[in-house]
Amino acid sequence: MAAIEESDDVRLVGGVSRCAGTLELNQRGLWRPVEGSYWTLKAAADSVRLVNGTSLCSGRLEVKSNRRWSSVCEADFDQQDAEVVCRELGCGAPSVLQGALYEEVEAPMWTKEFQCGGHESALLDCRSSGSDRNTCSPGKAVGLTCSEPVRLTGGQGRCAGTLEVKDQRDWRPVSIVHYPWTLKDTAVICGQLDCGSAVTVDWMKAYFGRSVWKIRPECAQSGSALRECLTLDYSSHVMDITCSDLLLRPNISVSSSMDGVSKDQQQGFQVFRGSAFTISCSIQPQYPGGSFQLTFTSSNSAHNYTQPAVNHSAHFLFPAAEPSHQGNYSCVYHVHVLSHNFSSESRLLSVTVPDPAPFIIRAVLLLTLLLVNMVLCLHCKASRGQTVGRQENTELDDYNLGVPAAEEEGAQGAE
Repeated sequence: MAAIEESDDVRLVGGVSRCAGTLELNQRGLWRPVEGSYWTLKAAADSVRLVNGTSLCSGRLEVKSNRRWSSVCEADFDQQDAEVVCRELGCGAPSVLQGALYEEVEAPMWTKEFQCGGHESALLDCRSSGSDRNTCSPGKAVGLTCSEPVRLTGGQGRCAGTLEVKDQRDWRPVSIVHYPWTLKDTAVICGQLDCGSAVTVDWMKAYFGRSVWKIRPECAQSGSALRECLTLDYSSHVMDITCSDLLLRPNISVSSSMDGVSKDQQQGFQVFRGSAFTISCSIQPQYPGGSFQLTFTSSNSAHNYTQPAVNHSAHFLFPAAEPSHQGNYSCVYHVHVLSHNFSSESRLLSVTVPDPAPFIIRAVLLLTLLLVNMVLCLHCKASRGQTVGRQENTELDDYNLGVPAAEEEGAQGAE
């Protein structure tokens, strides 16, 4: 098979493009295919890399050409170029694109501007400017952060299910290189997914004949990025994880019996003193049952109220609002599933209880002013109408008096 891409002692052959095909290594002059057990995501970076970052998906961008790595000037790189780089590295979408984010060294600078359309599979497949750039200001080498292509799928919510990592276009499940694998190891994954702590880890039967990623426990414990701990291989079982942030976030709202609830940008929601108000908690359906705990905190007190979740919601009625009800409220949803207790908390809702008297006085004054304006307006219209009527009557009298007199004078002249 003809070589599609060759870089140092690594190449891809037999694929549909220079960035696809069977991986081969040059060993003492002979090209040999790479065994699955030795193939890692870290080794997959053939023409671009991100250095000095926290993982394979973040760092200062460098491009390899003629066996030399060069940094890229920020002015020669845009969002579409970043999308291509993240895709080439097998990472998720670009999230941060900025110069001087990562440590710079005195390294060669790429001298042409990239002009990617955003759909290319590799950065060096993109068009570039015809002329070379002579200089690039210090601190302007482009830094890039791509999202990590890691997910839990098949469970109820984003924090439960089979662990999968994306390689280029394909999501592959994850197994382990060797036992033991503990909840402590699993907690590393939950943390990287922003899903809290680990609750359970189970082993599900894998699809027959499908390659999977294998993870080394000691690598996960070291604090390395998850994708740097993976090796492509085969396994009969894959990892199924449940993290503590399994539940969706509940919603919280407030309503009042006195013409609704007003919202002040500085003070939060306002409920007039003496009016009844209700704090409502709800959550999107995930599991049946459960309960809502309404937590109230103020400067000098704290209270908790609990109700069962009915149709995934609960309503807490307060018959008369008092200054003591001023403070922050939050809804906490509790449910027992998968043999464990889970909870999820809503955002904080701030409530103030002003005295309605000033508002009533202000409303009366405004209403009085409005009525006065209406009376004055009607009076002005009536006055104008009377003036117009008098003017029309005067003109009519003049006409009635003037025309007969003229006719009589004409008749006398004829005689």
